[in-house]
Parts: sequence; structure tokens; C-alpha cells
Amino acid sequence: MGNFADTLMHLKTNGRFFAPGRPIHYSRAPGRLDLMGGNDDYTGGLVFEATIREATWAAGQLRDDRRLVFFNPQMKSRGWHDRLEFSLDDLTTDETVRALVNRDPGTRWIAYVLGVFHLLQKRFAKHIASGANVYIESNVPLNKGVSSSASVEVAVMKAAVGAYGINLAGVELAEACQWVENVIAESACGIMDQITVVLGDEGCILPLLCQPCLPRPLVRLPDGLACWAVDSGVSHMVSGIEYEAARAGAFMGYKLICDEEGIVVRHDESAQIPRWTDARWNGYLANLSPSLFRSRYEARLPETMTGAEYLRDGQVHVDPFTKMRPEVTYRVRANTRYAVEENFRVHLFAELASGGVGFEQMGDIMYQSHHAYTECGLGCDATDLLVQLVREEGGANGLFGAKVTGGGAGGTVAVLGRTEARPAFDRVVRRYAEVRRITPYVFEGSSMGADRFGVKILQS
Repeated sequence: MGNFADTLMHLKTNGRFFAPGRPIHYSRAPGRLDLMGGNDDYTGGLVFEATIREATWAAGQLRDDRRLVFFNPQMKSRGWHDRLEFSLDDLTTDETVRALVNRDPGTRWIAYVLGVFHLLQKRFAKHIASGANVYIESNVPLNKGVSSSASVEVAVMKAAVGAYGINLAGVELAEACQWVENVIAESACGIMDQITVVLGDEGCILPLLCQPCLPRPLVRLPDGLACWAVDSGVSHMVSGIEYEAARAGAFMGYKLICDEEGIVVRHDESAQIPRWTDARWNGYLANLSPSLFRSRYEARLPETMTGAEYLRDGQVHVDPFTKMRPEVTYRVRANTRYAVEENFRVHLFAELASGGVGFEQMGDIMYQSHHAYTECGLGCDATDLLVQLVREEGGANGLFGAKVTGGGAGGTVAVLGRTEARPAFDRVVRRYAEVRRITPYVFEGSSMGADRFGVKILQS
């Protein structure tokens, strides 16, 4: 906190970015590590999420005019614009804001930030009388599957609502940030990233039932158990075609099952985040039991189906945030099966974690989950190698399980083991580095979520 406050004071001196004599509101939001659940959030499953030490810091100071000035110096190293200016008057419709952020590849990152102010102006217009200067810095690695985007959204949202005097926290804050990512950034994420970043805490796991956002009390990992994570070096993107196809395939399976049963699927006009629902399963594949799915529906679903085949008879695609692409072949059966069975796996994993028993079983559940990613088309040679290296070390050396996290198709692998198994984990990292000829980034430890950190005020 001290270093960031010092940076803000420097930016305030002689009006380098912030104006002297006015308060600066700032906040901090960590990234998240998906221990179990992954792509189960958008189909209503239980997820088991942790925060990481790495975080985004954001600070906001109100202006006299209606200008919005964003400064994120780290963007320059990626070849993007690090300083951008807009007017609140530019933020008229969702389409207009999307056009603003997409006008130049170097401005795409601003979607996660400008969208915050667009949402606040839409929902809290009486509070938004002036613009703001916003400064951002982060050490959450990009495209590693640890929710760098949610970290930015939440940090900026917390700082902004603090500056404007808006009461927004908890589930409501997380849903607002998810809306920004879904609608403005056009990334088809579920709610698990944002709610973990908001409600998580150091040393704790957050169980969350995503129907649509029902957080459960925080859980501490059993004594003697530790979780680490390793970046595979292969970039993951929620907007990538693999994630999009896996998500769309699950919704195709859901709709085909409803059609088979004569169940009407309708668009829920009351939902804050647009979605489709039904009278039996409330729109969530996770509400099908694995036994019912296996015995009654699995064999009836096509293993694969192209988008053109699905749409041929006027079929409706019931996911508002993915496209049905005629040329893409979707793994309908595997994607649907994953949604049903991953929910069951996470419930079992959470029960074992809460009871402090069954470490080997917890690890095997992680291996099962990892294999299911591959069946869904979200596998990757690099993440498979990391998981295999963990398996080779085995429980005898204190490592119980591993799985790819988040959206898959690259990104980060979570590893579960005994606290004293750090030497075995280090061997995995060294062997992976030798084979891949890279120095992988290692995630270790956790930190408080944005709500627990709160909003700080720099007065002088």
C-alpha cells in the first residue's frame, strides 16, 4: 500500500496527473486462481476459487469538467496507448461505447475501464456529475488464466464508486463488473472471476454456486495442504475460439435436451445479466444430476454438430454472449457432459476440503477435471505436460493432483499437495522449464479481496 500511495503523491506533485488539494480514492483487487470449477460457472455449477497475491491497484480523482482521463503506464510496453481521454457525454449507448474501445487495437484494454464509467452513468446518473482522472497499475500477468481483466474491472469500480459516493459492494459489485466484461469488452465470462476478486480473502477458498451468484462462506484449506500454480507459457484468452466453442456447445446441448423433453426455453427479461431459462432446470445444466444425464440424455446428444446443422431448422442459440458460427464443429456431447459432471466433482471436492480428509481423492478429482477439459476441446500440450509431471512426482512425494484452470486452452495449472511438498513442486517447475526452455511464472500465496481492502483516501 505504501508504494502505491507514494506513486499517487508523486503523480499529485506539481499536477503531474492528479490535481493538488483534492482527495484521491484508491483500491486494490487481486487476481484469482480457479482451484475447481473452471467453465462450470456459466452453466450454473459450484466453483471453488482462491485469490492470488498479485493484484491491480486503481485510483480516481474527480474533475471539474466531464472529461475521463485514464493513465496505465504498463500498457506502453505492450505497444498499446497508455493514456486515453474521453468525455462522459461520449458514453451514450452500449453500441457507442463498444465502438469507442474498438476503434484502435491499442485502445482495446480500455473496454474494462471505460465500461465501468458507462455502467455507473447508466445506473447512478445522479451521482455522476463530473469526470475523473484514473490511474492504474497491476502485477497480475495478462492472458495467464488468473483473471487480470476482473482484477482491473473491480479495482477501478471500487475506486470510482468511492470517489462518487456510491454504495456498491459484494454481489452487486461483482455483477456490475461482469456486465462490463460481457457487454462492453464482449468477453463471454461467467461470474466466478469477479465475485472471487471481490469477496475472497487471504488463505481462503470461496465456494460459489453460480445461479446466478450465490457465494457460500469462505473455506480454509485443511492444515498441511497447499496450493500452487504454474503458468504454462501458452496464452489463454476468454475471447478465444476454443473457449467460445466449448461454451456454445454446452448451451447447444442444453437446448437440445429441453427440446427432447418439450420444455420451453425463454429469455429472462428480468435478469441483470441476460440469460435464457426454463421451468425445470432454471436454465442451468448443473441442475441435471449426472445419473439422469448419463442414463437418459447423453446418448441422445450428437457427439459433434456444426453451427450450420444446429441452425438448419430455425433452432435458437440460447447463450447471449457467444456466436453460433456455421463453420465451427462443436463438441456438443462432451461440453454438455462437462457442465453436468464438473458440478458434481466440485461439490465432492468442496466436501472433502471442508472435512479435512481425502487428499488423494481431491487430487484425483482434479485429474478427472483436467481430462474433461481435453474432451471439451480445451486441452493444450503445455498444460498436459505440467499435469503429467505432477502425476509422476505423485502422492508419495506429497503432490496429489493438478488441473488446468479457468477457461483452459493454455494458461495456468493449479497444483495441490502437502505443505512440505514444496521440493517436489520445485522439481516439477524445473523439469517443465528444461523441456519447454522457458522460465515459468509461479503463483504462490493469496491476498484479501477488494471488499475487505475497501477504499482508501489520500487527502494531502
